[in-house]
Amino acid sequence: MTRNFKMVVSYDGTRYFGWEHQQETDLTIQGRLETVLTRMTGRDPGDPVTVIGAGRTDAGVHARAMTCNVLLDTEMTEQEIQAYMNRYLPEDISVNAVSVCADRFHSRFKARGKTYRYTCWYGNAKPVFDRRYVYCLDRKPDLEKMRDAAQYMIGMHDFRSFCGNSKMKKPTIRVVDVIRIEESGSYIRFYVHGNGFLQHMVRIMVGTLLQVGFGEIEPEQTGHIIEAKDRRTAGPTAPARGLCLMKVDY
Repeated sequence: MTRNFKMVVSYDGTRYFGWEHQQETDLTIQGRLETVLTRMTGRDPGDPVTVIGAGRTDAGVHARAMTCNVLLDTEMTEQEIQAYMNRYLPEDISVNAVSVCADRFHSRFKARGKTYRYTCWYGNAKPVFDRRYVYCLDRKPDLEKMRDAAQYMIGMHDFRSFCGNSKMKKPTIRVVDVIRIEESGSYIRFYVHGNGFLQHMVRIMVGTLLQVGFGEIEPEQTGHIIEAKDRRTAGPTAPARGLCLMKVDY
């Protein structure tokens, strides 16, 4: 009996080439999930199951709660599927929940929004145990200036200036409704929520805000960067290791 299963997956993306399956390597999150599920259902490896993700995280990016779905011909229960996957998946990927969902559920097309968190760290010591998950800064940026600049990014805009794909043919208009910048000890965390994101978009937004925080550009220039619709006007792309997908809304 074929059923549609919804899964919530977390992973440390450090050693992976992103979410999306790639022919030249099996070191992708989607590829690892598909390998285990294909073996679990007894399918021919030449005709593997297809796992559909809510998005495509880049190489080195992490996820606390990536949602995906997959059609499986199995009599196993949700609990049995979860137990099997966590037994055979590598230790840096975890299936946190499995549930039967409607046949028409599609994790990408049905997604209404996503929350990303980007984490920076500054200080005299080194964040030894968090080194894979934070971007280390050499000094503290001005948080108030960054918050002022972030207000220009709120709303519906053409975010082409913040798209890492210069050959993007599809529309680049997105809605960002939350940008929250929090400080806790030596950690600075950017929380960004929107209805969808372009390639490297959050990381370029963070790189631009950090330029503001370090006094390299003024907060009001952020509005001009958006209006320019030119990637060359925005800041650098912040490193992948600081980015984590926190939640997908449905």
